Amino acid sequence: MQKFTPDPKRWAALALLCAAQFIVILDTSIIGVALPAIQADLGFSASGLSWIFNAYVIAFGGLLLLGGRLSDLFGARRIFTTGFVILTAASLLAGLASSQEILLAGRA
Repeated sequence: MQKFTPDPKRWAALALLCAAQFIVILDTSIIGVALPAIQADLGFSASGLSWIFNAYVIAFGGLLLLGGRLSDLFGARRIFTTGFVILTAASLLAGLASSQEILLAGRA
């Protein structure tokens, strides 16, 4: 019987996945702290503030399913890298937003 040897790169992969999960959680958590400043700076209404959080959650849930299917078709590494780049770019866009529309587009 052959002995199974784990891939030595598994710890690097785990670290990368942990970093990605941390960014996702950080992106969600920081909004709760920043809502009063966002409301003051960009003039959101009370009901509009909920869309800052909901735009992210709705898009995240839907794109998570799509990402799983695309991973099956094109490979997990390629889709993970693409998603990570898109998340980074969208977070930058939301962080630099100068209007309500740009902020919501970056969050979605």
